[in-house]
Amino acid sequence: MLLKSVKSSLLLVLIVLSQHVYATEGMWLPQLLSNLNEKEMKGMGMKINASDIYNINKGSLKDAIVSFGGFCTAEVISSQGLILTNHHCGYGSIQKHSSLENNYLENGFWAKTFAEELPNAGLTATFIVRIDDITKEATAGVTKAMSETERQSVIDQKLAEIKKSAKRESWQDVMIKPFFEGNKYYLFVTETYKDVRLVGTPPSSIGKFGSDTDNWVWPRHTGDFSMFRIYAGKDGKPAEYSKDNVPLKPKYFLPISMKGVKKDDFTMVMGFPGRTMEYLPSEAVKQTVEVLDFAKVEMRDAALKIIDGYMRKNEQIKIQYAAKFASTANYWKKWQGEMLGIKKTDGIGKKQRYEVEYNRLLNANPALKQQYAGVLDTLNALYVQINPYAQARDYYSELTKNAEIYSAIDKFLEYTDNAEKQKGNADGYAKARTDFQNTIKAFYANFNAGVDKDVFISLMDIYVNKVPEKFRDAKFNASWKKYNGDSRKLADYVYATSAFTSFDKVNALAQLPFEQMMQQAVNDPAVQLAIFLREGFANQVAPTLNALQLDINKRQRTYMKAQMDVFEGKKNFYPDANSTLRVTYGKVDGYSPKDAVEYDYYTWLDGVMEKYIPGDYEFDVPAKLIELYKKKDYGKYGVNGRMPVCFIASNHTTGGNSGSPALNAYGQLIGLNFDRTWEGTMSDINYDPSICRNIMVDIRYVLFIVDKFAGCTRLVEEMKLVN
Repeated sequence: MLLKSVKSSLLLVLIVLSQHVYATEGMWLPQLLSNLNEKEMKGMGMKINASDIYNINKGSLKDAIVSFGGFCTAEVISSQGLILTNHHCGYGSIQKHSSLENNYLENGFWAKTFAEELPNAGLTATFIVRIDDITKEATAGVTKAMSETERQSVIDQKLAEIKKSAKRESWQDVMIKPFFEGNKYYLFVTETYKDVRLVGTPPSSIGKFGSDTDNWVWPRHTGDFSMFRIYAGKDGKPAEYSKDNVPLKPKYFLPISMKGVKKDDFTMVMGFPGRTMEYLPSEAVKQTVEVLDFAKVEMRDAALKIIDGYMRKNEQIKIQYAAKFASTANYWKKWQGEMLGIKKTDGIGKKQRYEVEYNRLLNANPALKQQYAGVLDTLNALYVQINPYAQARDYYSELTKNAEIYSAIDKFLEYTDNAEKQKGNADGYAKARTDFQNTIKAFYANFNAGVDKDVFISLMDIYVNKVPEKFRDAKFNASWKKYNGDSRKLADYVYATSAFTSFDKVNALAQLPFEQMMQQAVNDPAVQLAIFLREGFANQVAPTLNALQLDINKRQRTYMKAQMDVFEGKKNFYPDANSTLRVTYGKVDGYSPKDAVEYDYYTWLDGVMEKYIPGDYEFDVPAKLIELYKKKDYGKYGVNGRMPVCFIASNHTTGGNSGSPALNAYGQLIGLNFDRTWEGTMSDINYDPSICRNIMVDIRYVLFIVDKFAGCTRLVEEMKLVN
């Protein structure tokens, strides 16, 4: 009996150790890897050192990673500033260069020379130069007796002083971010390049293959990549766009492995993940998936069905709404996967069991118990209390975000604020008007009043049915009753009489003398309705919501500190994502999302052809790709007569990691991160290694498309390919 017990204990230990080896959760700060992660990473197969990843004295991996536009990641892959990112990250820029005559979304684009590379106003590429821990300096003067507002005021003052005195070059910038719910602060010295040009993109039938049906789904067969180039001034420093600028000579660029990957290979992803919330209490997780995700999915589901119907019938509308549809659908589907994943892995129960262990350890330590008693219980209770207000906020936000007439009104109101400030300055007033004209003209280029009206009708019905009357303004309720609760009748009136349904009408309004313009705007039915909606939120929801959220923020920070103290020595804590440079690592592996379903870790070009539906906007395949497939003409990029396309691994990623490089054990580029598996999208609040997988396009498929499909061999010749 004793022997059996010992064997069982040993088995349990082995299981725990095995889980630890594959415990790939975490988005780690690169400058801390040598102390926290290097040993584990090498145990998983990494062949380089932490100093090869982050080094301020010589070129390292961090010097090849850029924040692309502030919303994605890209990596430098040549000595001439060529960068690689996702097709969906470059989508907005590609769309702006597209027209019915030159439809780069439909047909792709490849610059044959440097001179043909296309500039993109406003697009930036930001490198991280240095990361410093400034927690001690930032929190100097903070006391426990301070209110949340007083505390933040002291910290803000300190941060302003630190930022001003930070050591940096004249062309460099300084960014400071809070970590661990404001328990730590780090300073980032950055370099931002403002001349980023489009070099190449495959057609959407490759770069967006599978479109919204396959989004967040595995198996995946999408060549989700595009190429840009960073240009600098002749001195090599950041500069505004100029024809005289030259391709950037980077501190480091990524060599590209032609070897591919196999099961259990070590993988590493570097990039700028946007936002995670891994340390929430159980009631917050429950709120996310049972209250807020449901509300947002409901609203976007209605909007997307309408837009999709128009896009399938009208090519012009398809171009106008392509980027907006993709952006809206992205998180709509993500939230659905998040709900599924939490249910599949019992994420709420997992949090509750974690809290039981937290309380056990807390109660066993008198000093910690005295310091943190009641923190978790109070925090959970606050999340229950805030639920109806947070839900009302999300219904309001989704209505005003997806019915775009409200976006036009917001831009107009911003203009009127600027114009009013310049009333005594003729030149300043004229500039404000010109700036507004340019902004609103670009907006209406991708706006269709008929589409927007139908979206308005659908979302207004949901909003009124789901947001209690007490959370709505009395004037809105009166307007609703005036039209007998018929959203179509309300929309007929608003869209027939408002100036905000076309550029010409809004532009004419903006040309009027200020007082006359304001009088007409105030009487505009769309503006009146927007004001009623906003006042309902501002007066009936926001005060209680903000007060509760302020209390939650304070207690969440305390709970974060409590977790780190209670579990001290038992686990390493990584900070939640906040759009700063991070490293995550894992293993190539398949997964099982549900009973009797097992997914392999690789997909091939054969799968593209299996999904092929001629003429379908999601699953059509270019004739040239079909020809290459039939001939098995894969060049040096194929493997035993087959062409690899995508693979998955257990790297912990999120939004912002789109475009991040997937690196092998030697720090060589093996793929391009672009998505997560649907059930694993809940990794933002509940990472689980059993189903959380990131999806990457194999770098050999990227090179095959560039070289064999597009014939843009000059780009491949820039790169350093290694075997």
